[in-house]
Amino acid sequence: MAESEDLQRYTDSKDGFTLLVPYSWTKVEKAGANVLFEEPEKRSNNIGVVVSPVRIKSLEDFGTPQFVADKLINAEKRKESTNEAEVVSVGERLGQGQVYEFEYKIDSTRGGIKRVFSAAFVSSKKLYILNVVHSESPENPLASSTRVLLEQVLHSFDALPLT
Repeated sequence: MAESEDLQRYTDSKDGFTLLVPYSWTKVEKAGANVLFEEPEKRSNNIGVVVSPVRIKSLEDFGTPQFVADKLINAEKRKESTNEAEVVSVGERLGQGQVYEFEYKIDSTRGGIKRVFSAAFVSSKKLYILNVVHSESPENPLASSTRVLLEQVLHSFDALPLT
């Protein structure tokens, strides 16, 4: 995928993944995240990646994209701070392997309404999860230009080719 003028490629050679991130967003340290980028003007807007060891060889071993989306949304609904959570879209694409992609909305007592773009894949017995979180509200919905940018981040997330 070609980088747009608003995005730059971030590659983590140690953990074996790559993605595009907005130039203006800053990398910050956060426990539990392998990498986290925040929008400087609104730090609740963020892009985070978590890498965890797993026993499965592929996402298909765990379930279909819809099955995983249902698990994800049910986990969100169980959180005390969640008022409402709904899946907007579910998809999959081929990267270095199978990549599942999800979009969902959360209304939370912590930070109001958030749009989340999420991607997951398994590589070398590790589960890679990307979450792109952006605030929105009924009076201030996600702008189409912002949506396009965040979808580019989502679609860019992939494992590094095994060497």
